[in-house]
Amino acid sequence: FIQLLEKQCLNESNQMVKCPSLTVKQFSLEHIQRFVSCVSAALCGQFKTIIPQTIEVLSGSCVTIPCSFDVETRFNSNIDETCRALWKSDVQTVVFDSSNPQSSTIQGELKGNLTRKDCTTTLNNMRPEHSKEYFFRVECNNFRHNFHDQKLHISVTDDPPTPTLTPSTLKVEEGTSVSLKCSAPAPCLSHPPALTWTSSLGHIQESLQENQDRTKVQTSVLTFTASRLYHRLEMSCTAIYNKQDGSSQSVSTSLTADISYPPKNTTVSVRPSGPVPENSRVTLTCSSTANPAVRSYTWYRADGGREVVMGTRNVLDITASEVSSPFFCKAENDLGDERSNTRQIEVLCVGDTTLKIRDN
Repeated sequence: FIQLLEKQCLNESNQMVKCPSLTVKQFSLEHIQRFVSCVSAALCGQFKTIIPQTIEVLSGSCVTIPCSFDVETRFNSNIDETCRALWKSDVQTVVFDSSNPQSSTIQGELKGNLTRKDCTTTLNNMRPEHSKEYFFRVECNNFRHNFHDQKLHISVTDDPPTPTLTPSTLKVEEGTSVSLKCSAPAPCLSHPPALTWTSSLGHIQESLQENQDRTKVQTSVLTFTASRLYHRLEMSCTAIYNKQDGSSQSVSTSLTADISYPPKNTTVSVRPSGPVPENSRVTLTCSSTANPAVRSYTWYRADGGREVVMGTRNVLDITASEVSSPFFCKAENDLGDERSNTRQIEVLCVGDTTLKIRDN
């Protein structure tokens, strides 16, 4: 149709005047059909199923297909107790019939209530040859329909899916509260995977959760406080899938913890360790564990109330003398520092027969 509009325009004298304009709007038959279709779907319902696009299942196990359907409103009264659920791989081939599940190509069980438009179905003992696309069909005394516009692809595999760790890497500071989640698909609700941790460091909580497409996933959350003792520790989660024939298969995934912490266990070692004559050379070594690694060492001599810097390497060479003050070292990284205990060197003098090196 053509619509006449009035707009404000400037004439040659810069005065505002009304100026008409024409707007042509065209609606094709396709546009009208789409509009009617949208209104009809909103008011009258439409034929559709809500099913996952893909499900991966372990060979020898079952698969539970979450399924719901809808029909045009005028057919609602026909969805009654006479209805049965069928799953088909093509228009001619029925692989499951809820009215005769034991004689179906793939045996199983209708879990949902068709009168509530719930077509959730479990198919048992899936095999590699069952890796196909499937769609749902409902048959009632006064109604039947193929929902072939929405199809599910089932992939039957010989190996179970690898569980997922979240986060996939673990790099935290000591003292941080960590929640490590292991997730594994649970396509067979009667035999969900069992999840185990090789390093049980804290509290474990398991739950069965639902994805957006209504498929299920088994989760196990390990909660612990990060410690330097766990640095470089391999943490593994194993998913054990029990098949319907009683056998089982397992698969694991792991990560290596990277726990950062300030210097710990800072100590001083002395060489030689035996009696040292006066004026002989003594080597002091400062050792410490840290992540990130120690970036600097500092040696101090406790001289009365003062601390005199003697060196800035992890090794300090000194000359043993009759008068010797205590020594200690400090190790430092980006997260902090730590001091060692003091080492008092007692020198063997002329006439002595022993040398004492003691910790303070």
